[in-house]
Amino acid sequence: LAGAFCIPLYVPYVLTGRWIFGRSLCKLWLVVDYLLCTSSVFNIVLISYDRFLSVTRAVAYRAQQGNTRQAVLKMVVVWVLAFLLYGPAIISWEYISGRSIIPTGQCYAEFFYNWYFLMTASTLEFFTPFISVMFFNLSIYLNIQKRTKMRLDVFHEVHNQSFTEEMERSPEAKFSLKCCKWEQKESAETLDLSKSKAQAAASTSSLDAKDLLATSSESSRKPKGCSKKSCKNSASTLSSEKRMKIVSQSTTQRFRLSRDKKVAKSLAIIVGIFGICWAPYTLLMIIRAGCHGQCISEFWYETSFWLLWINSAVNPVLYPLCHSSFRRAFIKLLCPKKLKIQPHDALQN
Repeated sequence: LAGAFCIPLYVPYVLTGRWIFGRSLCKLWLVVDYLLCTSSVFNIVLISYDRFLSVTRAVAYRAQQGNTRQAVLKMVVVWVLAFLLYGPAIISWEYISGRSIIPTGQCYAEFFYNWYFLMTASTLEFFTPFISVMFFNLSIYLNIQKRTKMRLDVFHEVHNQSFTEEMERSPEAKFSLKCCKWEQKESAETLDLSKSKAQAAASTSSLDAKDLLATSSESSRKPKGCSKKSCKNSASTLSSEKRMKIVSQSTTQRFRLSRDKKVAKSLAIIVGIFGICWAPYTLLMIIRAGCHGQCISEFWYETSFWLLWINSAVNPVLYPLCHSSFRRAFIKLLCPKKLKIQPHDALQN
């Protein structure tokens, strides 16, 4: 809208120094220009707030993702507030004051040199949004840092779990642990027998039926299927499962951290571009109003004015670069056929 309406009308005004389109079109041009620039700022705040909720209140955010009415309402409120900030003043200022201060052949707002009004409007249009976006960005960054620390602590805790604790979590693990204990017990008994071979031989000759029955009963308690090979295989299997679980958790954590860092990075870029494009104009406008245009060069004021429109040109490119969801939305708007899959094509593939 800025490129289609505002800039084409402003270029002849800059080149000739005179407004040649009449008083009514001048007011319309001023209303649209201020509306578009202000709504651009408020939309940045709304998008930043949306990103803030998606990171800090993920559960509640996902629950409201399908609420189209609420999303549309927020966007309508942004445009209404953007109009109310400057629109009524542009339209009715000369009627309230009783006279117009705009010379013939010029086109600017009646409040152009009213320092008090511009200071108040600039606070609502630039300073408050800029502080808000900075707050959202900083909150997201601190939240990511906190979650990073928590996830790393959980990862180290899982990684440092002992093999025995891992085995005690399931019946199969308990059975494997029991088998291993039996193998260790039998190995110890074999070692003791080898050391006292003579005594064992003598005692074997004097065994009675009761001793034989006790020995048979003790042996029968040994779990079926226990062997050295099964014990080693169980340990190897559980160790492998543990490693796979740790690798899976590590991959998931890296993905989430990478996603959250991208959100913080994209917001930082948006805040930086917003500050570069808006801060010069806002400061020069306030200073120019205070000294009635005597202390600010016309060249620098025009440069800062064009920076506002550059911000409107950069935003549609900046958002898709920073967010995959915006890329999909722009592709859907500009190239809808790319996202459509014909049924017969899908069946052939």
